[in-house]
Amino acid sequence: MDSNPATLVALIGRPNVGKSTLFNRMTRSRDAIVDPTPGVTRDRHYAQVSLGEKVFTLVDTGGIEEESDIITGHIRRQAMQAVDEADIILFLMDGRGGLTPSDLEIVDLLRRTEKKVFFVVNKIDGPPQEVEFLPPFWEIGVEHLWPLSADHGHGYQDLLDGLAAELPEAGQQQDLPEGTVKLAFLGRPNVGKSSMINAIIGQERMVVSDIAGTTRDAVDTLLTHGKYSYLLIDTAGIRRKGKTTDKLEKFSILKALGSLSRCHIALVLIDAGQGVTEQDITVLGYTQEQNRACIILVNKWDLLKDDSARQKQLMEEIAAATAFMSFAPVLKVSALTGQGIKKLFPEIGRVHRQFNARFSTSSLNQILEQAVAKHTPPYHHGRRLKFYYTAQIKTAPPAFAIITNSPKAVHFSYERYLVNQFREGLGLDRVPVRVLFRAKKNRGKK
Repeated sequence: MDSNPATLVALIGRPNVGKSTLFNRMTRSRDAIVDPTPGVTRDRHYAQVSLGEKVFTLVDTGGIEEESDIITGHIRRQAMQAVDEADIILFLMDGRGGLTPSDLEIVDLLRRTEKKVFFVVNKIDGPPQEVEFLPPFWEIGVEHLWPLSADHGHGYQDLLDGLAAELPEAGQQQDLPEGTVKLAFLGRPNVGKSSMINAIIGQERMVVSDIAGTTRDAVDTLLTHGKYSYLLIDTAGIRRKGKTTDKLEKFSILKALGSLSRCHIALVLIDAGQGVTEQDITVLGYTQEQNRACIILVNKWDLLKDDSARQKQLMEEIAAATAFMSFAPVLKVSALTGQGIKKLFPEIGRVHRQFNARFSTSSLNQILEQAVAKHTPPYHHGRRLKFYYTAQIKTAPPAFAIITNSPKAVHFSYERYLVNQFREGLGLDRVPVRVLFRAKKNRGKK
């Protein structure tokens, strides 16, 4: 992970100035998620964007606004929340529509922030339009205007270059000891994330409150445990989508997801007293959407200490709800009593080793050969599906490419079978494992 995806860049401006068009242009080249993960809520109004080695989260505040929120007061609140929560602001104005009172009000607000603001004049298709439409916008008295056509691309590269210059360099965010394991604590509000971190570090380094939403942003704590270093990332609670009407809360959710992007292992807390909820499954789904290792912490287990029937029922509920990621270890813990916390770091060590494990190509091909011999691939359109060889292409999580005569012909059930064979053969029982099928390159054309 090079730069910090938790860096939040917000697009703000009046309706119909081109925020969504610019958002779509900036996010068009990002890696698409092909396989839907159960329980994952997809929000079309934020995305991770890469500029070279730098990564950030882009938010289209037009998407966050309700469709009816088009009057100046709502626009102003939207801008204020973006200023509060975002790290960098792209303020779009309509070059052809001219400067409006709403624009001037937002400009006045933006003058009060020390954050970097790009004043972008959109719908400028080329140099002649710059001469024609740009002069009135100099009245706002800013040092730099960025003429742009989000539709056609004029000025787009200049804007990207300017934005890239403001993003933190790789490693600039934190000066961490080498080999630091990054742990993000996620879950619904009030599930005990801050309390759990306090119990782990043995001292109250954070504000712990029963008021949901106390942790507005990610808070990092560096911990040395034995000869290892850990970065503990406390995040804002992720609410159910229907309850995220508070727009500031929606920004906080994006911050939490950004924190998930920069961790190695996600520790997702579930409230033993409340049981597994739909939102717990959604949070777990987020971890797999971003291919993170995951440990499930069933917090407040002390509430069930005298109820063995409920203990058994809850564990069965968790197993059923997390069938799509059954590899994730489940620990019964209590931030209040300290129960189970001693088991946490040994488990983190096991998960982290598997997450970063590398394997020899010969051992991988031996597993593939044995798997194919045990369960012969089916025919597809009269041709036998063949697998030629495999190699590891990345770690964190382990991913393997299998060269085949027909990648699209591999049925998901056979893919799952091969994933399980790699898991068993390599001892990868605690982390996500990815298998990618690639076509064999023909040396010559027939």
